[in-house]
Amino acid sequence: MAKRHKPEEIITKLRQVDVLVSQGSNVADAIRSIGVTEVTYYRWRQEYGGLKSDQVKRMKALETENSRLRKAITDLTLDKLILQEASRGNF
Repeated sequence: MAKRHKPEEIITKLRQVDVLVSQGSNVADAIRSIGVTEVTYYRWRQEYGGLKSDQVKRMKALETENSRLRKAITDLTLDKLILQEASRGNF
């Protein structure tokens, strides 16, 4: 089973690659040294690229809240449709 990294760990690993590359390592070796594939590294880079740890935590909290709100809207919309049908007497 694949390990799930926390956003803070991802930020740290991305920084480690940056440091290794700035010290003269090539990118492929630096990526290997943090223990992930190049595909994973570049996916992380795209998602977390210029963010700091606190920004990542905030982003994840907002995504969770957004998901919760979408579910609430879906539930309320369904309730509204059921009530409209019931008020018309269409059982």
